[in-house]
Amino acid sequence: MALQSVSPIPSLLRYSNGSSLTQSPPPKPSILASSNGRLFIDFVGLHCKSKRTRRKFAASNSPRFPHFSSVKAVLDLSRSEPDARSDLKPKVANLDDILSERGACGVGFIANLDNKGSHDIIKDALTALGCMEHRGGCGADNDSGDGSGIMTSIPWDLFNSWANEQGIASFDKFHTGVGMVFLPKDDDLLKEAKKVIVNTFRQEGLEVLGWRPVPVNTSIVGYYAKETMPNIQQVFVKAVKEETVDDVERELYICRKLIERAVSSESWGNELYFCSLSNQTIIYKGMLRSEALGLFYSDLQSDLYKSPFAIYHRRYSTNTSPRWPLAQPMRFLGHNGEINTIQGNLNWMQSRESSLKSSVWHGRENEIRPFGNPKASDSANLDSAAELLIRSGRTPEEALMILVPEAYKNHPTLTIKYPEVLDFYNYYKGQMETWDGPALLLFSDGKTVGACLDRNGLRPARYWRTSDNVVYVASEVGVLPMDESKVTMKGRLGPGMMIAVDLTNGQVYENTEVKKRVALSNPFGQWVKENLRSLKPVNFLSATVMDNDATLRHQQAFGYSSEDVQMVIETMAAQGKEPTFCMGDDIPLAILSQKPHMLYDYFKQRFAQVTNPAIDPLREGLVMSLEVNIGKRRNILEVGPENALQVILSSPVLNEGELESLLNDPSLKPQVLPTFFDIHKGVDGSLEKTLNKLCEAADEAVRNGSQLLVLSDRSDELEATRPAVPILLAVGAVHQHLIQNGLRMSASIIVDTAQCFSTHQFACLIGYGASAICPYLALETCRQWRLSTKTVNLMRNGKMPTVTIEQAQKNFCKAVTSGLLKILSKMGISLLSSYCGAQIFEIYGLGKEVVDLAFCGSVSKVGGLTFDELARETLSFWVKAFSEDTAKRLENFGFIQFRPGGEYHGNNPEMSKLLHKAVRQKSESAFSVYQQHLANRPVNVLRDLLEFKSDRAPIPVGKVEPAVSIVLRFCTGGMSLGAISRETHEAIAIAMNRLGGKSNSGEGGEDPIRWRPLTDVVDGYSPTLPHLKGLQNGDTATSSIKQVASGRFGVTPTFLVNADQLEIKIAQGAKPGEGGQLPGKKVSAYIARLRNSKPGVPLISPPPHHDIYSIEDLAQLIFDLHQVNPKAKVSVKLVAEAGIGTVASGVAKGNADVIQISGHDGGTGASPISSIKHAGGPWELGLTETHQTLIENGLRERVILRVDGGFKSGVDVLTAAAMGADEYGFGSVAMIATGCVMARICHTNNCPVGVASQREELRARFPGVPGDLVNFFLYVAEEVRGMLAQLGYEKLDDIIGRTDLLRPRDISLMKTQHLDLSYIVSNVGLPKWSSTAIRNQDVHTNGPVLDDSLLADPEISDAIDNEKVIHKTVKIYNVDRAVCGRIAGVIAKKYGDTGFAGQLNITFTGSAGQSFACFLTPGMNIRLVGEANDYVGKGIAGGELVVVPVDNTGFCPEDATIVGNTCLYGATGGQVFVRGKAGERFAVRNSLAEAVVEGTGDHCCEYMTGGCVVVLGKVGRNVAAGMTGGLAYILDEDNTLLPKVNKEIVKIQRLTATVGQMQLKGLIEAHVEKTGSSKGSTILKEWETYLPLFWQLVPPSEEDTPEACADYDQTVAGQATLQSA
Repeated sequence: MALQSVSPIPSLLRYSNGSSLTQSPPPKPSILASSNGRLFIDFVGLHCKSKRTRRKFAASNSPRFPHFSSVKAVLDLSRSEPDARSDLKPKVANLDDILSERGACGVGFIANLDNKGSHDIIKDALTALGCMEHRGGCGADNDSGDGSGIMTSIPWDLFNSWANEQGIASFDKFHTGVGMVFLPKDDDLLKEAKKVIVNTFRQEGLEVLGWRPVPVNTSIVGYYAKETMPNIQQVFVKAVKEETVDDVERELYICRKLIERAVSSESWGNELYFCSLSNQTIIYKGMLRSEALGLFYSDLQSDLYKSPFAIYHRRYSTNTSPRWPLAQPMRFLGHNGEINTIQGNLNWMQSRESSLKSSVWHGRENEIRPFGNPKASDSANLDSAAELLIRSGRTPEEALMILVPEAYKNHPTLTIKYPEVLDFYNYYKGQMETWDGPALLLFSDGKTVGACLDRNGLRPARYWRTSDNVVYVASEVGVLPMDESKVTMKGRLGPGMMIAVDLTNGQVYENTEVKKRVALSNPFGQWVKENLRSLKPVNFLSATVMDNDATLRHQQAFGYSSEDVQMVIETMAAQGKEPTFCMGDDIPLAILSQKPHMLYDYFKQRFAQVTNPAIDPLREGLVMSLEVNIGKRRNILEVGPENALQVILSSPVLNEGELESLLNDPSLKPQVLPTFFDIHKGVDGSLEKTLNKLCEAADEAVRNGSQLLVLSDRSDELEATRPAVPILLAVGAVHQHLIQNGLRMSASIIVDTAQCFSTHQFACLIGYGASAICPYLALETCRQWRLSTKTVNLMRNGKMPTVTIEQAQKNFCKAVTSGLLKILSKMGISLLSSYCGAQIFEIYGLGKEVVDLAFCGSVSKVGGLTFDELARETLSFWVKAFSEDTAKRLENFGFIQFRPGGEYHGNNPEMSKLLHKAVRQKSESAFSVYQQHLANRPVNVLRDLLEFKSDRAPIPVGKVEPAVSIVLRFCTGGMSLGAISRETHEAIAIAMNRLGGKSNSGEGGEDPIRWRPLTDVVDGYSPTLPHLKGLQNGDTATSSIKQVASGRFGVTPTFLVNADQLEIKIAQGAKPGEGGQLPGKKVSAYIARLRNSKPGVPLISPPPHHDIYSIEDLAQLIFDLHQVNPKAKVSVKLVAEAGIGTVASGVAKGNADVIQISGHDGGTGASPISSIKHAGGPWELGLTETHQTLIENGLRERVILRVDGGFKSGVDVLTAAAMGADEYGFGSVAMIATGCVMARICHTNNCPVGVASQREELRARFPGVPGDLVNFFLYVAEEVRGMLAQLGYEKLDDIIGRTDLLRPRDISLMKTQHLDLSYIVSNVGLPKWSSTAIRNQDVHTNGPVLDDSLLADPEISDAIDNEKVIHKTVKIYNVDRAVCGRIAGVIAKKYGDTGFAGQLNITFTGSAGQSFACFLTPGMNIRLVGEANDYVGKGIAGGELVVVPVDNTGFCPEDATIVGNTCLYGATGGQVFVRGKAGERFAVRNSLAEAVVEGTGDHCCEYMTGGCVVVLGKVGRNVAAGMTGGLAYILDEDNTLLPKVNKEIVKIQRLTATVGQMQLKGLIEAHVEKTGSSKGSTILKEWETYLPLFWQLVPPSEEDTPEACADYDQTVAGQATLQSA
C-alpha cells in the first residue's frame, strides 16, 4: 500500500508521556466583530510541542481558527522573592541568584483608541493568551503553568457592585487605590500581614476602605502551583490629601515600599507580594497555564469587568521551581527576553541610591529604597528601575529610551533627520548604563500603552491596522483570524523601534514620532554641546622610555613570559589583530598549576548560550560601541545641564599622553593612588592590610571631590620589599568599597598599569569596575620590539610588513579594542558602558575572603587562594627582577606551546608516542605504560583530585559487561572536514562505525560518496576512497552524528536525512560564544564544494545566533530537525559555565534528545588565543550542575547526557559516569590515535603528518588506519571493565550518577590546600530509569503535524513514489510549523538533493507558522497565499517558493511586511519570490538560492557565499556585511542606499554588464509572472527609467564574472565602480 511506505500514521496519537489530547471545536471568528476603534497588540515568543491532534482536511472551508485546549505547560520560578532587603546596607548582586532566573515568553496588548472600556477587550486578551499556549514548555507535572497574567485599567463597575453588596459606599475613582495582594496562606500569618498593611496606610494618612477576597477556582490549578498558591485579596484605600493622579500614584508607591520594608525581616516576609497597587491599573496573574487564567479568576468572566486596554503575558522559563510573584506582567512592563548585563545594572542602581533626589519625593527618597533585588528576575528589576523613573515624573516612553536606547551611533536616518534624538541619547549615555540584551518590552501606566524592541531586534514584532481603526501588534502573524480586505497597513518593529498609543487622545505614535516628542522636551543638544567634552587623541610616543634592562626587569617583576611578549604583544603590534592558535587549552587550571600565574588566569569569561544570543562583532559591529564617559554621574531623577559635565573617551585603551591630559584636567580633580604592598615585616596579612588602606584612601579622595581615581603601579624604581598589588584585585576592592559606601557614582576608576597586555586582562579590569586602562609596559614593549635589530632586519628584508613605531602601538591598541568587542559580544552585550562593572566572569581558584572583598557577587564554586597565598604567588614574579641569577632574557613558562621544563600539557609528545606505540602494535603492555603515564602526571584537571571508593567487594572481570557494549557509548568530537584532512576525518568515521560508536561530521557537510558501505576493498584499499589504507569490506565512512552549526555549511536536506543523530552546535569548548573559523588557505576546491563557498576565502561562522536567539528559537530549530528527519535524535552541544543547569532544563523542555556538555579544554583548528585560554569552565562542574538540575526538575529521563573535553582514558570515562553522564566524547585523543603528533600548527595548514592540512603533499604522509582507533577504544573499554570489576559493579548503568563512589584524593597542591570539591561529589538522587533505558528510548516526536496528513494523501504519496505531477490546495495556521520539511525529507531520502523528477505543486492559504517551507528540494513548488512568520525557506535546497498576499487587500502589497526575520538562512538552492517586504537578516548565509523581495530590514544578504538576491524596494542598514560570494541587485529610488551598505568587502556599482542586466530582468519577469507584483510590472514597463536606479553589490570573488564585469572578454573590472560613497 503506497501510504505505508511514506509515513505510517499512528492510529492513536500518543505523546512521550502517554497522554492523548483532543481538540475542542474552533470558535467562529466572531471575536473581533465588535472590536471597533481598538488597538490589539500581541507579542509572542515561545514554542514547544503543540499538543493537539491534527484536524482532518475536509473539515470545513469556512475561515476558522484552531483553538487549543488542555495543553499543558511547566511550572517555574525558584526561591522566594522578598521584595525588600532586611538589612539596608547595600549588597552586591550575586551571580548565583541571577543565574537561577531565566525566562522567555509571549506578550501582547490590545487598546481601544477611543479610550472606551468594554468587556470584549478582556475576552479578546484571554482568547489571544489561549492562542499562545502552544508555545509553553512541557514540564514535570504538566499542569502548573510557568505563569500568565493580564494588566488592565481598574474595573470600577465590578468593584462598585461588590461594594454595594457589602454596604460600602461607591468608590471615588479619582482618589481610591486598589491593591492586588498575594498574602500568606496560614490564617495567623495572614492576620499579621494585613495588620502591617493597614498600619502602614494609616501612618501615611490613607484610609483602608475594605478588603475583598478575590473569587478564584482552585480546582484548575496544577499540583506544583497549588503547593505555593498564596491567599489572594484586594485592598481598597482612599487617598484624600493628594490632588493629581500622579500624586496619588506616588503616595501608593511610597506605601508599597514601606510595607515591603516592614515585612522584610519577618519569617513570612517573602509570602507577601503586591501584584499592583495603583489608582490606574490592576494586574491579575498567577502560576497558571494561559487558558486557565480566565477560569481561575472569575472576575475576568464578569461582564462588569471593562477596560479600554489590556496587556497580557505568558511566561516560559528555563527554570522550574514555581513562584507566583514572578509571573508577568510586572507593575509596568511585560518583558520577553533576557537582560545580559543584569549584574552590573543591579550594582550601579544600588550605588545610585544615595545620589537619587527629586523634589516630587519631598525628601522621602530613603524610604523608597532599595531599587533592585538580585533575587528577583531580570524582568522584575528592569520593571522597578522603570517604575522609579516614571513615578519621579518621566513618561513611560522616556524611561524606556533611557534604559533601553537604540543603536544610534552612525545611524543614517537619525543623523540626517532627527539630530535631537541623538542629543537625547548622548545626554543620557553617561548617566544610565544600558540594560542590554534581547528584549521586547510592553509598557503601560494606564494612560499610555506601548511596545519597544532592543537595539539588536532579536525578538520578532509585527503590527497591522484595519479600516475600522484597529491596530494589532504581534510577534507572530495569524494569532487571530482577520478579514484581509479590511487590513490597511502591515509592518514590523525593527531594532530599537518603539510604538506608543496615547489613550487619552486616541493617537498612535510610531517610532520616530515618539522619540522626537521625548527628545524635544529639554534643550539636550545645547547641554551636550556646552558640557560634554571629548578627550582629544594624543600621539603615541616615538621613542622608548626605559632602557632594555629596565624593561626586562619590569616584565619579570610583573609576570610577563617570553610567550606573552612574542606571541601576544608582538603579534598584535605587527598585525593589529589578536594572535590565532589551535588545539585546546590542555594546561592545568591556574589553581592546580605548579607555575605562578597572573591573577587574571583565575577568571574565565562568561558567554551567551541558548537563553540569549551572542552578537556577531565582525558583521554586526554597528550596534556595538566602546565609548566610555568619565567623571561624576549626577542625580538621574533631575534633568539639567550639569548632568552632562563629563569627558568622553572613544576607547578604554589610553596611551601615556592621553592619561597625562586626564591627570591635568582640573574639573575632574584626579587623584593618583599607588598600589604597592609592604613586606619588610613579612608577607602574612600585608596584602589585605594594604587593600583596606587603599579603599580608605579612595573613599577619602572621593569625599573630597575627586571625580577620577587613578590606580597606578608605576614607580621610578622597583623596590624588592614593595611588590605591586595585582591590579585586578586593587580595582575590584576599590570598586566594591565605593559601591557599598554609596560613593561609586561620584568618581570613575582608571588604571595605569604594567600588569595588562592581553584582551582578557583588559576585559577583567573593565568588568570589575575600571573605565579605562593605560597599559604603559605593554606600549613600551611594542616600542622596544619595533626598534630591536631583529625586527628592523625582518622589515628591511621584506619578511614582515613595515610599520612605524607609532603604528606598532596603534596596532596593539586596535587589536585590544577589537578583542574587547569580541569578548563583549560573546555575552551578547553591545556597549562597553554596560559591561563596565557587570562582572561577567566566573572564578576558578580564589577563596571566599578574596572574592568577598574584591569580586563580591561572582561565582567561585571550588574555593581556593587566601590573601596570603595570593601575595606569595605575586611575590614569586616580583623577586625575579631582583635576583642575581635571573637570566638575561624572559622565561618561557610554556603556557601556550609545550616545551621541556615548561608547564605540563595534557597532550604532550611523550603521551602521543606511548599512545601511537600501543595502538599501532596492538600491545596491551604498551597501553598499560600509557595508562601509567597518565596516572603519574601532575594534577591537571579537577577530576585528578578525586578517586573511587567502593561499597562492594571486587568481582571477576568476566562478570562485567563486555567491551563491545561499552564502546557503544563512545563518540568522537565534532571536528570539521576542513580543520582536519579528508583522510583523518574518514578514518575516524570508519573506526567508529566498526565499533558501533558515533563519529561527528563537525560543521562543513559531508561527501555523499561516504554514505554507502564499501564493497570493493582489496588488500585494505578501495577505489572509492583511494587515499585510505587498512579498509575492510562493509566499512562505511559516514558520520552518524551530523552537525548543524551556525554557518550551516553543507547542511542540505539529503545531509540531514542521512544522519542517525543531528547535533546543534550552540558553543564549542575551545571558544564558546564564537563561530567556527577556517583559514582561507585551508579552503581547498574540495572543501569549498562541500560548503557551497569559494576556494581560498576564509570562513568565520557567525556566533550561534541567527535562528537560536533564545530558548524558544532553539526549540523551533529542534522542531525543524525532527521534522525533516523524524528518525534522528537531536542533540544540543553546550559548554560548561555556571548556570548551565538552568539552560539545560530549557533545552530538555525544548524537546532535545541529547545534551552534550563540553569542557573549556576542547580542541580547535583555529581560534584567537584569548578564547582558547579564557572562556568556559571545566566539564566536571558543568556536568554535575546539569545532571543535578535535570533531576531536580524531573527532566533527567528525557535526555541522554554526553560529555567531552580532554578525555584520554577509562578513568575519565568512569569519573564522568559517576557524575551522571551516559555517553563519552573523545576529541584530540582520537586524532592523536590516528597519527597526530601535537605539532600545534593546525591553523597554518602545515601539519607535518597530514592530519590537519589540506595540502596534497602533506596529506600523503597521513600514517593512520581505522584499526588504530578501534584498538584504542577497545583498550579504553577494557580499562573501564577492569575498574568496574575492582569496584564490584557489573555494568556502567549501575554507577552512572553515583557521586557517592567518589571521594577527594589525599594530595597536596603547591598553591593552596583550600580547594573545596563538595559541589562535585554532592548528590540529589538518581534518575528514575537506568542509563540504558534513557539511551534506548524512541526519538522525541513533534506530535501530529500537517506534513503527516499531506504525506498520507494517496495522490501526494503516489506522486513522490512514481515522480508524477500533482496540484493541491491546503489551509494553514500559525501553529503549523516547519511545514513541507517532512515531505522534503522523504523526497531527499529517496532521490537525493537533485534526483526527483516529479512535481508537487502545493498552495497553502492562511498564516504559516515558523520555518515555513524549510529544506525544500527540487520538484517542490510551494505557494503561500497569506503571510508567514520567521525563518521562511530555512535551508531550502531547490524547488520554488512564492509568497503573496490574498487578493483585494486594503493595503499596498509592496509596503507590507509579509514574511518574518532570517528568511533563507543557509539556503543551498531554489528560487523564492515574495510580494511584499521581509524582516531582518534576509538571505543570511545564502549560498545558492535566488530570491526577489520588495523590501527588507537590517543586515540583508549577511554572510552570503553565493546565489542572487534582488530587492525592489527599501533596505535597512548594514547591507552585505561579510558577503563573500553571490550578487545582490538593489533598487534605490531616493538615493539612500550607499550609507546603508557595509563596504568592508563588497564593491557597489551600476549595472554595466549586459549579462547582469539580463539576469536582473529575468528574475523580475519571473517575479511578476508568479506573484503578479505591481511594483515589478511597473519596473518592467519603464525598464529604461528604472535600470539606472539599480545598484549591483559585488564581492571580490565575483568581480570577474560575466554578470559583474562589463568588459568580460578582456576581463577588465567594471569602470563604473563606486568604492566608497
